[in-house]
Amino acid sequence: MGAWQSEKDVDFMLDECETWAVVGLSGRPDRTAYRIAALLQRRGKQIVPIHPDAPKVLGEQGYATLADVPFPIDVVDVFRRSEAAGEFADQAVAVGARGVWFQLGVIDEDAFLRTTAAGVPMVMNTCPAIVWSQSGR
Repeated sequence: MGAWQSEKDVDFMLDECETWAVVGLSGRPDRTAYRIAALLQRRGKQIVPIHPDAPKVLGEQGYATLADVPFPIDVVDVFRRSEAAGEFADQAVAVGARGVWFQLGVIDEDAFLRTTAAGVPMVMNTCPAIVWSQSGR
């Protein structure tokens, strides 16, 4: 799996983390973020939409920024282009998230180094749906 997809970090986030802030989640069912957020819910996770418009999505109140969320976040799951994703890893560290997950195709090596240096596990370039389907969980 490599450092970006450490089995220990993947297992920690999928098995032990319950509250997932989904950056880029809007109310559009045709978007990947929506489908993965729905899957997270089906798997018993609480999702927190993070979007500038702060929409209510899948029955959960959205917030414009991670800093606006009034309760602890376990994982910040980022659905943004690689060049825009790093700032959300930094914000995740700032709000005390327990992990950061960059979705399939989202890679920022510098953000990975900053986040892990701060003691926060980070996974990049994969998706919970892929991991769950491959592991038979």
